[in-house]
Amino acid sequence: MISAGQTGDPDAQQALASLCESYWLPLYSYARRRVNHLDDAQEMTQAFFSELLEKNVIATATPERGRFRSYLLTAFKHFLSKQWEKAKAQKRGGGKQPLSLDFDSADSTFQIESESQRTADQIYDQQWAITLLGKVMQRLESDCQQSGKAEQFTHLKPFMIGDHPGITYQQVAQKLGLSEAAAKTAASRLRKQFGQLLRDEISQTVTDLNEIEDEIRSLFSVLSK
Repeated sequence: MISAGQTGDPDAQQALASLCESYWLPLYSYARRRVNHLDDAQEMTQAFFSELLEKNVIATATPERGRFRSYLLTAFKHFLSKQWEKAKAQKRGGGKQPLSLDFDSADSTFQIESESQRTADQIYDQQWAITLLGKVMQRLESDCQQSGKAEQFTHLKPFMIGDHPGITYQQVAQKLGLSEAAAKTAASRLRKQFGQLLRDEISQTVTDLNEIEDEIRSLFSVLSK
C-alpha cells in the first residue's frame, strides 16, 4: 500500500491497479448489500475505481488510516454518500473504465442473502478474507506446479488448515506412494509455505508490517463467525 500511494510513479500506479483488480469483489459485495438495484451497484463500483485510479486518491492516505482493506471501504462509503449523482453523470457521459470488472462471474460465485443478519460491513470483511485466502491458495498451487509437486498439492490441499474430516493421511499417502509420516511432513511444509505466502500477500495491503499478524487474526476471526 505504501508503494501504491506514491504520486507520479508509474510503478506505484500499476501496484494500485493490481490491488484493485485483486480486491474489487469484496467492495462489490458491500455495494450489493447497500444499493437497491444490481445495475446501480455495478455502476457505482466501477465509477469508484475510475476515480480512485484516475485521481490517485490513495496518495492522500496517511499511515494512521490503517490497512488498505479498511481504507478502501471507508473511501467507498464516502463515495456512495457524496458522489452518487456525479458518478451517474459520468456514466451517462461515457467515462473511462480503468478496470475490467467481471460482474457476471462475481454474481455467480457469491450470494447476497437478502434475509441475512450480517451487515454490509461484515459481508465486505468476509468476502475480503475469502478473496485473499483464495489468492494465496492460487499462488501456492502455482509454486507447487513449478516445483513438480502439483500432485502433492492436489491431495494435501484439504489439510492446509487442520485435519480434514472424511479423509486420512494414510489414504493420501497411499495415493502419493509415500509413508504416512512423509505425507504429514509434506503437508506441514505446505502449511508453512502457505503461511509465508499469506504474510507476503497481506504485507501489500498494510502500511505497517507490524500489522500483519493482527490482520491475520482479524481475517480468520471473520471466517469463523
